[in-house]
Amino acid sequence: MPGGHLTYEDRRKIAEGLAEGLAYAEIARRLGRPRSTIGREIARNGGPHGYHAARAQQATEWRARRRPNPPLSTPALVDAGGRDPQAVREYEQKLTGLMSGGWPPMAAKVLVCLLTSDSGNMTVAELIERLRVSPASISKAVGSLEQLGLVKRERDNRRERYFIDDEVWYRAWLVGTRSMAMWADTIREGVEVLGARTPASTRLHTASRFFQLLSSDMARAAEHYRQTFSGTGDDTH
Repeated sequence: MPGGHLTYEDRRKIAEGLAEGLAYAEIARRLGRPRSTIGREIARNGGPHGYHAARAQQATEWRARRRPNPPLSTPALVDAGGRDPQAVREYEQKLTGLMSGGWPPMAAKVLVCLLTSDSGNMTVAELIERLRVSPASISKAVGSLEQLGLVKRERDNRRERYFIDDEVWYRAWLVGTRSMAMWADTIREGVEVLGARTPASTRLHTASRFFQLLSSDMARAAEHYRQTFSGTGDDTH
């Protein structure tokens, strides 16, 4: 399927989207998949009113077992770097699933591609070939990663090339730090709305302090990481 095989988590989200009455196009957008992929998946596994994630997963595994094994010469046993391609793909899927909890699925896939490439950079064409998705999907994913400061783009002759660097995790962590600060500010607003010294406002005040302290701790940890790995900090602590 375009974009790689659907996982059980993908199928669970499809079932949730159908239960919410979402259109196929919206489900596809949320998963970062072509609409045609979602349509085929639902059609072959019970239709919109009979689709169940667990049954769809079982049916897919059953169909895979019935397919004839490919010739032994088809898949490469090792890549140019001496790695097992299947093991690399499985690891990439695992890492993508972990990242998808905080970022859109396609953005997570693009970031994983860059992280696991030896060069740390790829062109649009290379990402399309790797992920089997449309140029528009790549463009949207890169755009969201650029907004977070996780990916940079440069012009390589007539092509755009996307890069990550050694501080990508520092910037990713800062995104989480800002999120905690927003939680603290938003919850603090509720203290005044619910009235001073009420049980509800006291509860919100405690929660706001928690998120504020967490944000401060995360910011200090991020700066310590940056200085340590750049060789400017004291890494003995």
